[in-house]
Amino acid sequence: MIKIAARLVAAALLSAGSFSPAFAQPAPEHPVKVTTCDPRQNAVAYGSAWTPAYYPYNPYLWNDVYGYRYWQPSYVQNNPTLAIDYSNQTSKVMKSIEFGLIANGNLVAEVKDVGTFSPGIEIKHEFGISPNVFPLQTGLPRCVPLRIAFADGTHWRNPRLPQHPRRQMYESPPPQ
Repeated sequence: MIKIAARLVAAALLSAGSFSPAFAQPAPEHPVKVTTCDPRQNAVAYGSAWTPAYYPYNPYLWNDVYGYRYWQPSYVQNNPTLAIDYSNQTSKVMKSIEFGLIANGNLVAEVKDVGTFSPGIEIKHEFGISPNVFPLQTGLPRCVPLRIAFADGTHWRNPRLPQHPRRQMYESPPPQ
């Protein structure tokens, strides 16, 4: 009788969610909700809902989440672009966010946005990307957050980073 009662209590705890193995835990939510991920080979910005994202005066280089030096081409009309519509799902202000463009299961490009991204606000930015991204073939493109820096100095790194990219994804900026 005691064994049956113990089993019933354990079953009740499992079904209530107060006692469950680690593999049964729900996946953590991304701090960013991406509603549009639109890579374009020859973008034309006339009447576009997206605005060009941050780009410094000098070539845009940074050490990406994989430890490589990544170069993001500047946004130039009629050159390849990546339009992303996203919102901050946290209660903290974000200062920078790096996205990965995934096509056919492969990471094919990265972009970095810098600014002040308040919670719940929709951001519609367009980024320059390498023409080497195309053709995307038949894979549906996805934009996933890779790394985020918050205004309070904390950082977030995607616990499920896409597979390490191929070295061809990294190119050098044109000479100045």
